Amino acid sequence: MQDTTLTWRKSSRSGAAGHCVEIAEVPAAVLVRDSKDVAGPVLAFGNGDWAGFIAGIRSGEFDRPGR
Repeated sequence: MQDTTLTWRKSSRSGAAGHCVEIAEVPAAVLVRDSKDVAGPVLAFGNGDWAGFIAGIRSGEFDRPGR
């Protein structure tokens, strides 16, 4: 998605290696793309789904054992 009106941002915790995702917020969704492939595919999450995803991250729901 190459919409120049979108403001894409990545986490302040992103490393210098470039293994990052970027997000852009629109009224009904949060868009996610690979920072190394800005012309590539974009995932769209509804606001409720995004909030649930962030809550899962914060609670450790997606943590991998041994990491």
